Parts: sequence; C-alpha cells; structure tokens
Amino acid sequence: MPTQPEHSRFKGMPLPPSGLALAVLLVLYIFTGLIGHDPWKNDDAVTIGVVHDLVTNGHWLTPSLAGRPYPDAPLHYWVAAASSHLFAWVLPVHESARLASGLFTLLSLAFIYLAARQLHGRELAPAAPLLLAGSIGFLFHAHEAQPMLATLTAHTAAYWGLSELPRRPLRGASCFGSALGLGFLANGALPMLPLLPIAAFVVWRSENRQRSALLLLASLLLASAFAGAWLAALFASSPAYLAEFWQLELSQLGDDAQPLLSLLNFSMLLPWYAWPAFPLAGWTLWVKRRQLRSTALALPIVAFLIILAVLSVSLGARSAPALLLLPPLVLLAVPGVTSLRRGAANAFDWFNMITFSFFAVLAWLGWSAMVFGWPEQLARQANRQEPGFVGQFSWLNVSFAVLGTLVWCWLIASSPRSPMRGIMHWMAGLTLFWLLIATLWMPWIDYGKTYRPLSAALAKALPAKHGCIAANVADSLLASLDYFDGIQTVARESAEGRSCDLLLTHGSPTINGWQKVWQGGRPGDRRDSEKISLYRRKAGHAGG
Repeated sequence: MPTQPEHSRFKGMPLPPSGLALAVLLVLYIFTGLIGHDPWKNDDAVTIGVVHDLVTNGHWLTPSLAGRPYPDAPLHYWVAAASSHLFAWVLPVHESARLASGLFTLLSLAFIYLAARQLHGRELAPAAPLLLAGSIGFLFHAHEAQPMLATLTAHTAAYWGLSELPRRPLRGASCFGSALGLGFLANGALPMLPLLPIAAFVVWRSENRQRSALLLLASLLLASAFAGAWLAALFASSPAYLAEFWQLELSQLGDDAQPLLSLLNFSMLLPWYAWPAFPLAGWTLWVKRRQLRSTALALPIVAFLIILAVLSVSLGARSAPALLLLPPLVLLAVPGVTSLRRGAANAFDWFNMITFSFFAVLAWLGWSAMVFGWPEQLARQANRQEPGFVGQFSWLNVSFAVLGTLVWCWLIASSPRSPMRGIMHWMAGLTLFWLLIATLWMPWIDYGKTYRPLSAALAKALPAKHGCIAANVADSLLASLDYFDGIQTVARESAEGRSCDLLLTHGSPTINGWQKVWQGGRPGDRRDSEKISLYRRKAGHAGG
C-alpha cells in the first residue's frame, strides 16, 4: 500500500484546519469572556450605558447616555439592544449586550476568510482569520462592547466585495455598497471614507473600467439608501439631534493637529498591536517584491496606506480605530505564512509553544495565589493590587480551565508538520491564555475594575430627597452610575448644572462655595485623582 502523506494523516488537528475545527476554535476564542463581569471603564461601560438607556427608554433613533443625548451612529447599539431583549431571560443587559460584539467579530473573521480565499486561494484562506483573531490588539477589543467592531465588519465585508468584483461583479458591488452603508450606520462617515479611494483603485485596475465604475456608482446608491433611511427619520423627528450628529462628524475631519506625530505613534503601536500579522506582512513584501503589482498584493498595500493616512490625519493613533488597519495587514500577511523559511517557521512555532505554555503556568500559579494563598509572594502581590479581594473556588470555571489546558497539551504534541502550524499554535495558545484569564482570573480583575460598589456607596451617600446633580466626570462613570443605581447627572457647564446644589467630580479639589460630603473609589484606586467626590453647595452661595 502506498504511504499516506504525513499532512493527510490525523495527528491532532489537521492543518490547514478544516472548516469545522477552525469555526470551533474561533467561536471559543470570541465568546469566552464576553459574560461573567460588570461593565468596565471607557468604551465598554459607555456602550453598555447607551444600550441600557435604549432598552429602558426606547430611544432607538436617538441614542442617549445616562439621560443625555449621545449623538452617534446607532447600528451597534441596535444589535446589542436586540441581543439584550433576546437573552433577557438568562443574562443581564451588560452581558447580553456584549454578545453583539461576538457576532460582529465572528462576521469580521468570516468576511476576511472570504476575501483571502478570493485573493490568495482556498488553501491559504484559513490563515486570514487566524491572523486577524490572533492579533494582540484585536484581543483587547473583541471582548468588550465596542462599536468599532461593527465598522471592522463593514471593512472586511467591503474587501470581500472588492475582491469579488472582477469575477462576480454584481455580487461584489452589492456587497461593497451594503458594507459601506451599514458601516456608516455603525460608526459614522469618517471610518468609511478610506474605502472610496480603495474602491476607485480597484476600478482603475479592472479589465472593464466602465462596467466597474457604473457598478461602483450603483453600490454608492445602495449605501446611501441604508444610511439615508436613518438620517431621514432623524430629520423628520429630531432635527436638533441630527445637526449635533453632523457637527461631531465634521469636527473629526482634520481633528488631529499633529498627523506626523500620529504616524510616528502608529509605527510604535503596530509592531505589537498587529503581531504576528505585521512581521509576516513585511516578509511578504520582501519575498514577493516582484509581484507587488498583482491585485492580491496591491489591494491590501494601497488599502493599508490610505487608511493609515486617514487615521493619522483625523482620528490619531488610538487603539480602537487602529482595528481598521488589521484587515489589509492580514491580507498582505497571508502569503508570508507559507513562504517562511523552515528555520524561521520552526523558530516561530517553538516560540509560540514555549511562550503560551509559560503563560499558562503563570495563570495557574496566579489563580492558586488568589484562591489558596500559595505561592505566598504572589498572594501578597495580588492582595496589594486589589485589597480586600477574597478568592472563591469554582468547580465549573476550573473544569473549563483544566480542559483547555489538556487540549493545548494535546495540540502541541500531536499537530502535523505544516507551514500553518506556527500561526495555528499562536492562535490556539492565545485562546488558551484568554480562556484561563476568563475562567480563573476574571473575579479578581472584575473586583478591581467594576464601579458597582462605588455606585452603591454614592447612592447611599445621596440625600433621600435631592435635586439635580451637576457632574464633571468621564462618560464611562456616568454610564456606570446610571446603569447600576439609576443615578443621572447633568453637565456642570450647562444652565441646569450651574443651579444644582450637588456636584460630582474627580479628585477632591478645593472649590469655593462647596463642601465635600463624600469621597469614594474602587479598591485599587490609590491616587486621589482616581477617586470621585460629592460636594454640597454651601448655604448662601448662589449658583455658578
């Protein structure tokens, strides 16, 4: 009998991974950690606060935050609110709302796979979702309530549409137009603007430019239909809200006064944020340097440069918008996976296995320190970081963590030789690490990040009958106070805020005419500036 090739024998997970194996790995990675913790600071708390207001008050056309108008594109909030209604019987709003992020993340990975299959072929296509999901910066945002994930989905769908344009022009144009319109509804106009010159580049390179140009114009009409439906409804019902939305949209154009500094910051951010796609993209540029004019390479190169320029000029080097740089980098990196020299591929594979095995050991040791107090030095450090935390043993969480660790050991011991093995081990190791954090460390992390106890303490400190509360605090804190205890405030600089007898602010500044009556913070908030203080206006002092 002929000898069966090594890559076709079952030695653990087949490589390239089958559709089912790839889907299971990605679903496990995406949906782990979306539930099981409170809203956290910044975008997670703000988004959940908007969804809470939408679910509670029904402001579907005009999203609001803690009782204040919050002019923003509504798509992510709509999907999150629908998810909240669907799973209200089993999950609280903040957990069911994050499932929308899981849905958008899953769609992004599916679209990047389809785009890679069109550009690089079926055999290399599985590398694309592995590289996108495995990017370190992607990990931070894929597990929070983050509207930019809906925009990322629109971008990946647009790349698929543009890659389909030469072979299936009608499908490609329809997909691109739908992505453009829904992307506007996800995060406004600015994040979608770079897709227009990218589409123009694809039209310029097409064999039938006239047909492609007409299809592109038709796709813009389709996009306008999606976006225009919401804008028209706003114009009819809330013209003031629409005007404020457009004012914010226009203010973002050229908002960054130092684009060169932003470009420098991106150059320092991307090597770790987009790892391992970033170095693999660089390797592709080197080994395929004679093929850079091919559509498979030219499209992601042009897309990356255009998006980098727009972000540097308008949005700056911030973590969430940088997600839009990942799809073109991933599409450029895919050919580099199989073109790595054997020594480099083996070194990358061994680095992944050793690194994530080491991280797994650290995760288990940290959990032991938090729950059992051993090792003692780690236990003291954990208690110093989050004073007052008491670890609890959970059979369910530990069972998932043990199962994930055993699967990792089986995978690294049995994976067949393949050019895909390095990134497969990277993605599997990252999934294991996140699984261990979500199952073993999440109670400790949530204890330090949640505003729930702080909100309860503030609610207890407020007079039984009080008027308005002026506030000068972050949106994430406003959202958390409203979500946990229904505490709503008004802007301090507003006319109503200047007449309030209560004031909420960060730190404990000395304010003439005001007396501090309460101060609180989370367990790990040591600096005074991290805490919030409640002031009462002194008798005899007028508003202002």
